[in-house]
Parts: sequence; C-alpha cells; structure tokens
Amino acid sequence: MIRINQVKLKPDHTKEELETKLLSLLRIKADDLLTWKIRKQSVDARRKPNIFYIYTIDANVRNEAALQKRVRSDQNLSFVKEIPYQFPASGKQILKKRPVIIGSGPAGLFCAYMLARNGYRPLLIERGAPVEERQRDVEAFWATGVLNPESNVQFGEGGAGTFSDGKLNTLVKDTCGRNRKVLEIFVVHGAPKEILYVNRPHVGTELLTAVVRDMREEIIAMGGEVRFHTKLTGITTTGGRLKNLILNETEVVETDAAVLALGHSARDTFEMLWQSGLNMESKSFAVGVRIEHPQKMIDRAQYGQTSNPLPAASYKLTAKLKNGRGAYTFCMCPGGYVVNASSEEGALAVNGMSYHARSGKNANSAVVITVTPDDYGTGHPLAGVEFQRQLEQKAFCAGKGRIPVQLFGDFCSNKITGRIGDVSPNTKGEYAFANLRAVFPAVISASLEEGIKKFNDRLHGFSSENAVLSGVESRTSSPIRIPRDENLISTIAGIYPCGEGAGYAGGITSAAMDGLKAAEAIAEKYRKFD
Repeated sequence: MIRINQVKLKPDHTKEELETKLLSLLRIKADDLLTWKIRKQSVDARRKPNIFYIYTIDANVRNEAALQKRVRSDQNLSFVKEIPYQFPASGKQILKKRPVIIGSGPAGLFCAYMLARNGYRPLLIERGAPVEERQRDVEAFWATGVLNPESNVQFGEGGAGTFSDGKLNTLVKDTCGRNRKVLEIFVVHGAPKEILYVNRPHVGTELLTAVVRDMREEIIAMGGEVRFHTKLTGITTTGGRLKNLILNETEVVETDAAVLALGHSARDTFEMLWQSGLNMESKSFAVGVRIEHPQKMIDRAQYGQTSNPLPAASYKLTAKLKNGRGAYTFCMCPGGYVVNASSEEGALAVNGMSYHARSGKNANSAVVITVTPDDYGTGHPLAGVEFQRQLEQKAFCAGKGRIPVQLFGDFCSNKITGRIGDVSPNTKGEYAFANLRAVFPAVISASLEEGIKKFNDRLHGFSSENAVLSGVESRTSSPIRIPRDENLISTIAGIYPCGEGAGYAGGITSAAMDGLKAAEAIAEKYRKFD
C-alpha cells in the first residue's frame, strides 16, 4: 500500500477532484488505482482566508513495484503495511467466576465489549441508568433543577462523556492499534465514518447515546450481562486478594477479576475503597471556568472568514503564568452549550456539550489552572476530592442552585454582573449572575485572569469584556490515582484499576483504550470463561 501525504485541495472540492489529484501525484491511469481511502484530513489555515484541506491517503495500485523508484525520490510518498489491532491469545489460569466490570463509561464499556467478544462473558454493572432513561433524567434536571444523584451528567451508561461533545482525539502514543480499534468500534455501532480520519474527530451528544446503546446490546448478544442501578458498595478480601464484591449493600458477588472503571466523579466509591485498604494517591488536576464567545468570532479568528464550507472552528490554547502555573483550554466545544453537570446535592459543576452539527451560536471551552497536592494537600489521598467539592458548593451558593455566570470584564473588576453584553449564555440548565472570582482561592482567580488575557495574543477577542464565564469547571480529570503494576493489577490482587477515574486517561478515547488494555490483561492471564 502507498501512503500519499500533503494532498492539498480547496474545502469545497468533490470526491472526483480528490481522486484526480491522486492520479496526478502518483502519475498513474485511473485503471491502475485499485482502491483508496482517506487516512487523515486536517485544515490548513496558515494563509487565511486562503484555506485548504490537507489529506493523507492510502492507496492500492496495480503493479506497485513499478512505483518503487518514484516513492524513494518523493518525500510525500511511502510504502506502508497496516498492522491491525490484535487481541491476545487466552491465558492458562481458570476463571472460576466471570469477570466484573464496574462502570459503563468508555473504559468499562470497551473493556466489557472486548471481553464479551472474546468469550469471557463479563458482568458489567453501572450505578446509574441506561442511556435512554438517563437522557430523560438529565433533560428533566436541566428543566427543573431537581437532581437525581445516581442518574445525571456524570453517572449512567456511557459515562460523563456521553453528555459532552463526543470528542475522540487523544495525545496518547499508540503503537498497538488501540486508537484505531476504538474508532472502528464506534463506527460499527453507528458513529460517522469520518471519525476514522478527521484530525479532531467527534461524534456529537445525540449520536453518541445511540452508539452506547448499540454497544450494550452487542455485549449482551455476545454472552455478557449488563445491570443498571447496581452500585459497588463494598469489597471483601482474603490474603491480599479480592474475594467478593458487595452490590447495593446486600448482594454478594464472587469474582477472580474486577475492573474498576469508576469515572472521575465516583467520590463515595473512592472513599469506600480507601477504607477497604485499596492504595490510592492524590495527583494534580485542574480547575477553572467555561468561557463563551460567538462562534462567528472564533471562525473569523481561525479562518479569516465566517462564510465557508469548513466545520465550526476550534482552538487549543496554553500559557505559562508569572506564578509558574499553567493555564490551558480544555474540552473545547464549537457551536455548543455550557451544561449543568452536577452530581451532588448542594454542589454545582459545569461542562461543555455540542451536538454533531455544532451549529449553536456560541463556542465554549474550559479555561483551567493546574492545581497540585500543595494547593489542597493534607496528606490524604482524597484531599483533592474535598477541594473539588468545596469549589462546587461555593458555586452552588453563588448561583443559588443555578449556573453562576459572570462577564469577563466583571470578573476582572471583582463584581457581580448586572446585564449581558453582546454574548448571551448558551446553557443547558438555568443560569444566574454571580461573582465567580469569589468562588476560587485568590491565586486561582488571578491566574484565570492572566491566562485569559494571554490567550488574547493568540486569538484576538478572547479576552473581550463581554465574554461569558460560567463555573465551576472542576471535573477535568480524576484527583486521585489508583496504583497498578505492569499487569494492571492494584495492590489488591484481582482488582484492575482502569480509565479516567483511576488516573490513567483523560477523555473518551484514552479511557476506551485503557479499557482495551484491561481486557487484554485479563485475557493474557485467564482462559475464556466456561
């Protein structure tokens, strides 16, 4: 197979024009091009408003050997051999009881999926609701403000990412094909095929819910079991090894292998596991606000124009601050909404969400500041959880239960906003004017102000006084890490910490990839479940 890099075309090109370009670059006739597929597509906006799509194409051609000399002399051509993802052969130890996966976010869902596909008949448990029921609960919360603590934006089938944007980009280095495998599984179950090649793939909230449901049905069809409203409330051990899981306080389930795919918000479960003797460590994470701008402003800044066939523009910004901290944007949602993502009574957290079309009037992203155990440390592994909780409780009080909102100019002046400027908040859930600066420790507030102003050097208009801030963005990643060895086993044998909640991922794709790793670790050790 020949890989062709740097194939450049205008955004409004046709499929036929792309194929003609390939024939020209390869200097072959149409009959000699057997098959081709897009491997990668990105936007080149370096000379805006003169915008191009840049492609990497994989092609199979007739008489490939005849192109060897040309390939050697052209840096944009190369021979490649695609190595597909390989699930390991089964191990030798006997599984007396089927494996249990705790949590149906990306890590747990993909772990269960791969184990079911390979004959391990896993039991997947989820404290929250199936995605259909969960969607109704979330919509009701946004409409009424009445929270279901077990079925919300954080808890339920699909995990926290289900009500985000379905962003599938990752910075994880992948030599085993897990990234590609995750995307392929998404496509098999209904995600758009374009996620296999676009530079920053996303599914969209309304499509992701259908994909999650379809994957669940496939797990069941392949011999697995999925149980909702089923919460891990205890564990028992013997000789340093897991013996039983306690579900919903009363049910005892024996297992040889339990995958902890808890997600970053299972605070009560973290506490229970710590009390049960599972080793944990606090780690750095980040906190901050959501910031909204008109999507047309972002398009103009990134593309030099607002009328074009290109997708809604995105951005990713970082800055080193005077106090040594890092500021960065996170989970950017073009054409999206700021959503009330709370999961505890009397506490409020926000997140960002986009539908597949990304056609909302505003762009939003988190602007966050790195915090470390030095900021919240008491030496306790769960001190970061308490730090998050205190910020969320202050945000709840500031907005009187609604999303607290403040214009950036008022944030800098340390005063409650009185009226909206030229950017109207685009939220899921009611909002109220508040002073977000008072929610954070002074050092974090000052860092947010400096960071947003620095970002304006990269993206003109970012620090507009009328930009809308919402808070708090506190669930950027897990505040803990559950240590595991090279076989992915924790300090209690039989427990496999996995995904974002355990501190090993940061987003849908990396969590799903870690779920594959956990499934592989179990398969390498145990025979298929009989």
